Amino acid sequence: MSADAQKIRTVIVDDEPLARSNLRVLLTPDATIDLVAECGSGPDAPAVIRRTRPDLLFLDVQMPECDGFDVIELLGADLPPAIVFVTAYDQYALRAFEAGALDYLLKPFDNARFDLALSRAKHKIELGKDHPRKFDRLTIKSAGQIDFIALSEIDWIEAADYYAALHIGARTHLLRRSLSDLEQDLDPSLFCRIHRSAIVNLDRVRGLRSNEDGDYTVLLHNNATLRLSRKYRKHLQSRLGVLAESA
Repeated sequence: MSADAQKIRTVIVDDEPLARSNLRVLLTPDATIDLVAECGSGPDAPAVIRRTRPDLLFLDVQMPECDGFDVIELLGADLPPAIVFVTAYDQYALRAFEAGALDYLLKPFDNARFDLALSRAKHKIELGKDHPRKFDRLTIKSAGQIDFIALSEIDWIEAADYYAALHIGARTHLLRRSLSDLEQDLDPSLFCRIHRSAIVNLDRVRGLRSNEDGDYTVLLHNNATLRLSRKYRKHLQSRLGVLAESA
């Protein structure tokens, strides 16, 4: 394996040029670090991270338009193995760790504190090579609150313009991702598309009901009823172990 292949691909996201410069200076002496990108905009960060696929992400919390938690929400399953939040505000520390952050650097920090965070990141990245991260929950930010939703808790998901509405019992959470984008992250053994605007958790399906017009309705255990598109009927029936009817 080449030396470059063993390097830790790293991205810095911070809207302050001086903050990015400070992190760059601290990272430069480390021969194991490959700084593949810097980003000064929260809204641009998800695309940069998806394109560069870093192992390590230094992420500012407070950024205009799209803060660090928004970036985490938008990334979904594309989260890097190690995330270190960097901020001048200590009130976000608990939320950061709940969102999956490895460490939380509070500005201003000294070299020793930075070295500790980097050491932790390297250790986690090395462990992750043998134990890949399992994507089993979503991070949702709304009205200043951060919610963590286990995928297994979701009954069904509905398209809502550029958002995805997660239906969990009587509650609904809006995720800032399109249904098609979110579908790429979902476990196909657990979730199934039933309509261009709906995805269902197979464990929540109670049955199928035939309608007078020949179409079907999906019945959930929480008594919700969802339209089943003819385009997805055979696929759903196959997933549920139901013998598909001939056309």
